[in-house]
Amino acid sequence: MVNISSLKARQVLDSRGNPTVECDCLLSDGALGRAAVPSGASTGSREAIELRDGDGGAYGGKAVTKAIAHILDDIQPLLMDIDPFDQRAVDQIMLDADGTANKENFGANAILAVSLAVAKACAVSSGIPLHDYVAALAGTSDEQSIPLPMMNIMNGGQHAHGATDFQEYMIIPVGASSIDQAVEMGANVFHALKKVLAEAGYATTVGDEGGYAPAVRDGNREPLEHITEAVKRAGYEPGRDISFAMDVAASEFYHDGRYDLATEGRRIEAGELVDYYDELLANYPLISIEDGLDESDWENWPVLTERLGDRLQLVGDDLLVTNTKLLEQAIEKKAANAILIKPNQIGSLTETIDAVMLAKKNGWRTIVSHRSGETEDTTIAHLAVGLGAEQIKTGSLSRSERTSKYNELMRIAEFNPELALAQPFNQ
Repeated sequence: MVNISSLKARQVLDSRGNPTVECDCLLSDGALGRAAVPSGASTGSREAIELRDGDGGAYGGKAVTKAIAHILDDIQPLLMDIDPFDQRAVDQIMLDADGTANKENFGANAILAVSLAVAKACAVSSGIPLHDYVAALAGTSDEQSIPLPMMNIMNGGQHAHGATDFQEYMIIPVGASSIDQAVEMGANVFHALKKVLAEAGYATTVGDEGGYAPAVRDGNREPLEHITEAVKRAGYEPGRDISFAMDVAASEFYHDGRYDLATEGRRIEAGELVDYYDELLANYPLISIEDGLDESDWENWPVLTERLGDRLQLVGDDLLVTNTKLLEQAIEKKAANAILIKPNQIGSLTETIDAVMLAKKNGWRTIVSHRSGETEDTTIAHLAVGLGAEQIKTGSLSRSERTSKYNELMRIAEFNPELALAQPFNQ
């Protein structure tokens, strides 16, 4: 029987230059799995806890030596005699030993690093790609596809302070027939956008997720105007070849029951914000809005969904934090119709799979997502393919921690030509 020979853990740097956890899992047959955990900036209040050393520690208190110690001293002894191919048992042992709902003892960054490293080692041991191994775990082998990318080409909010109130402006290459074509279309628009912004007198430096981050002069709709122009200059038709998406991240500008649009000098009610989205929908090829309302505004999420849900993908991120209990509540209340899947929000591979499967069972769309503090680890590309998630968010067409995921998707497609590019908006 193959078992876990050892776990190793270390600090590595994420894309913001902050330390994060990386774990190696070595099996008795010599197979090695390695996983690094990302970190978010705009985070939901109910996410699993990311354990850092705190004040007085290295890296200004952001070191993760405590999480690493939990891997080596607490988790490793528990897993030595466990079948590594029983992913649910591996994860449950760690969850039980942590003993908290939000993983505050060991840290979700410690538990997830081990969880993913074990799965990757088992895939190597089995001689199959990680996406096939994940599909076998989830029972989704016949549902695999290459996910349609949502490409964040203009940054704002917590990812580019002072730019816009809304956090991400994305393009979705709905007219692409392959991941290679989708990536090319995204890159063409991204480069065209640089010229458009420069002509408008804006700097073309990029934010945390690789998109341009100018401090716009005319409010939150201005980026949509520039992107529309860039799409046309790149030779594509807005709405036919390329559609738009936004991550509003409304929790970041929700205060005392109202929404502060600082770049527009307005403080508005939830209903007015829904009206604002409806107006944008009438003027731009917008097909997806993420976190359109605050994570605690459960009263108005069903209103948003009733008003726009038949015309728009409404994605819960901070609202749901990849948590099946919150997802069940949202399904019951008809709040949103899609979920963003971030493994480090919940903290284990098994729980990530459970969230995807619950969403799919109830007819919700699923989008596997990166974090703003990313690493070169390409696991999420395999999760999206293996679970048949149909969509992926991994940032812009710049910065190697973003492009590494696109590159991995193109490799997967090359080795699996039978896997089609998902078309969730053309169904």
